[in-house]
Amino acid sequence: QVHLVESGGGLVQAGGSLRLSCAGSESFSNYAMGWFRQAPGKEREFVAAITWSGGSTYYADSVKVRFTISRDNAKNTMYLQMNNLKPEDTAVYYCAASSRWYDPAATSRYDFWGQGTLVTVSS
Repeated sequence: QVHLVESGGGLVQAGGSLRLSCAGSESFSNYAMGWFRQAPGKEREFVAAITWSGGSTYYADSVKVRFTISRDNAKNTMYLQMNNLKPEDTAVYYCAASSRWYDPAATSRYDFWGQGTLVTVSS
């Protein structure tokens, strides 16, 4: 098992930046990781994913170029650098861990989830 805790959310103006962190427990490096988000009244959607070593990444088209996913296994932490934020990026952001790298955009592929951190982008 892995315990996940997100941080770094907040209120930012459109065009601004935020960096989210996802701190994991000791088994963190055994998992591929992903970021998802859920806006009010909408389903949870995929944002980005990264393999165990960080050698491969995968992004939703809506955030490609603007967001960067990374991880530091020595610190048991994953990051999401979000630049040029838009009001439509407003959502609760969740990190998740998967024991496999298969269809990383699917929520069903993830075994463990954090509680989420709220990102609000004002226009």
